[in-house]
Formats: sequence, C-alpha cells, structure tokens
Amino acid sequence: MASLLALVALVASMFMAFTVGANSNSAPIAPAVGANALSTLRGALLVGIVAGLGAISQGGSISETIGHGLVTGVTITPLAAAATLLTAATLITIGNSRGYPIPSAFTVTGAAVGAGVALGGGFAVGTYLNILGFWFAIPIVEGVLAYALARVLIGDRVPDHVTVPVLAGGVGYALAMIRLSVLPAPQGARATVAGVVARHLPAGVVPTTALGVAGAIAVVLAGAMYWQLRRDVTTGIHRLLVGLALAVLFTSGGSQVGLATGPLEPVFESALDLPAIYLLVLGGVGILVGGWVRSPRLIQAVAREYASLGPKRSIAAFIPAFLTAQAAIMFGYPISFNKVMISSIIGAGLVGGAADTGGVSVTKTGYTVAAWVGSMVGGAVLSFGLYRLLAAIPGLQ
Repeated sequence: MASLLALVALVASMFMAFTVGANSNSAPIAPAVGANALSTLRGALLVGIVAGLGAISQGGSISETIGHGLVTGVTITPLAAAATLLTAATLITIGNSRGYPIPSAFTVTGAAVGAGVALGGGFAVGTYLNILGFWFAIPIVEGVLAYALARVLIGDRVPDHVTVPVLAGGVGYALAMIRLSVLPAPQGARATVAGVVARHLPAGVVPTTALGVAGAIAVVLAGAMYWQLRRDVTTGIHRLLVGLALAVLFTSGGSQVGLATGPLEPVFESALDLPAIYLLVLGGVGILVGGWVRSPRLIQAVAREYASLGPKRSIAAFIPAFLTAQAAIMFGYPISFNKVMISSIIGAGLVGGAADTGGVSVTKTGYTVAAWVGSMVGGAVLSFGLYRLLAAIPGLQ
C-alpha cells in the first residue's frame, strides 16, 4: 500500500508541475510579449524549455523547504504529499481556467501546512515569519525598484547607450554568480559559472577568481550591448528584453519546481531511496509540458490586462523580478512568480509620459490580491480536510 500511495503522490506531483508550468511560469514572458518583442506562441515555447532547465539547475533549495521546513515533528507521508499536491493543483487549475493567475507558492505552502498539521505535525513559526516577511517585502521593494528603473529608462536625462549596457552588464554579472546544482564544485565552493571558469583558467591568467570572471563577463556583455545600440537602438533594446525574459524564465523554473517536488521529497528519500535530482528532472519535464500546453492564455492575461508595457518599462519590470527570485532561491523561500511579476509590472506600469504608456487594471489587480489570500487559507483548510478524509479510509494509512 505504501508503494501505491507513493505512486499516487508522484502522479500528483507531475500534475502539480504541469499546473505550475501552465500558470506561474507564464508570467515572466508576458512583458516581452506585451512589448511585441516576442509572439505569444514563441513565448509559450520558451516558457517550457527554459523554465524546465531552470527547474533542474536551481530547484533544490525551495524543494527542501517545502518538503521538510513547514511543519515540525513529523515526516511527510505519501498520503500527506498526495493530499497537499492534489489540493494545490486543483485550486490553481481552477484559477487558471478562469483567467486569474493563482499564486502557486501561497497555495502549496498553505496546503503543505494543512496536510502536515493533519498528520500530527507542529507549526514551524520561525520559518513562517521569515517567508511572510519576504512575501510582504516583494511588492514594496519590486514596485519601487521597477518604478525607478522605468523612470530612468523612459526619461531623457541619461542616454540609452549608457543605461542599457550598464543594466545588461549587471544582469550578466548576477547570472555568472548564481548557484547551479548541476555544476561541479569542490567541497565548500560555490557551483557557479564564474567559479567553474575561474577554476579551469591556466595559472597566471587574469582574472583567476570567480568575482573577476563575473566582472569580465559583465564588461563583455555591456560592450556588446553598447555596440548593438550604436548600430540600431530598437533592435538592441529588444534583444536585451528577450535576454532578460530568458533569464527570468530560467529563474522562475528554479523557484517554482520545488512547489511541485517539495511535498514528495521525503517520499523519495524514505520510500523510493532515490536522489533528489531525479525528482527535479521529473518536475522540470512537467513544467515543460505545462508551459507548452496551457501558458498562452495566461501570457495574454498578464501582458494585456494588468498593464500595457513598452520595451523599456518591460526591462524595468524584468530586472527586479529576476533579482527577487534569485534571492528567494538563495534563502530557500517559496515564492509566487505571479506575485513577483505582477508587482514589477505594476511598478513599471505606473510610469507615464511616453508614447507607450498604459494603465494598470485596478479591478483585475484587486481580484488577484483576493486570490492570493484566499488560495493560502483555502489550501490549508482543504488539504487538512482531504488528508483527514483519506486517512479515514481503511488501508490507506
């Protein structure tokens, strides 16, 4: 019976990964689609591929938090994992079908806590406070930063051939320094692109440190962007926009796959005795398929209904979202990418004074905020009830 429940939980995890791919990983590409730098169908294709790769490369820390850090005193069983994932995926699917992006992190976190408490676990209050603090900071920090970046990019005080290369170089530096679990690294060393390159450079080659390599990458990217802007400003800005979209998509996969795989991680360790990387691969495949099948509608909803962004304001929306999600991965905090992207889109969308300005839909935003709160509370209550109901069936425990 334990093996059967583990299989049910695995199927539920794949269903959740599919739902996350269709729902949460659609939002990052929306500003590029809204700015006409990508078509909706091409954006949906990239959602699956790039987010799936990010899931495998960066999904471990948040999966660990969801699987082990939300309740105390118990180990999540296959039945509890199945109750968590089925509850969360069903709620998200309902929201997705209605055209309202439901925050996966809120839903899964609530469902995981509900099932864990029903199992007999205690509340991990310290973890909750850290996660809630991070969640509350997201709209403030992102909104302010996106607004400030949009003001600088749209204004004429600093020319594009200065601001855009600096931003491109800064993002390149950050990408070179992010931790990737698939890269080899000595004990205690950071598994980053810059670190791997630095360790394989011949002795005496400058730079030989990870920071130096990351700096060199930033300079090269900034120089390439400056050269492109000198040739054609519009093409250069669109290329940066697409590049940022890919970076954010990669990050979204890493931050979201743990919502699907986290509840199943204890099951993999105890019942199946398999390493976590296999679980992340399965989650990445589920995200890829979900992104290809269901994301076009959500891309349109976020791109057109929350705010109408031009290329520069889209860049201003992407950068805070990228930095926020990478910080969440570093700390192991589950986040909703819908919330991350919408916060940035609203911040950038509030800037006026240009031909490509647009409005922010207050009604749509209000419905979304209500969905954020309701999904977490509802997920906890429904998951608690579902676990108790399933546990009462003879032979399922």
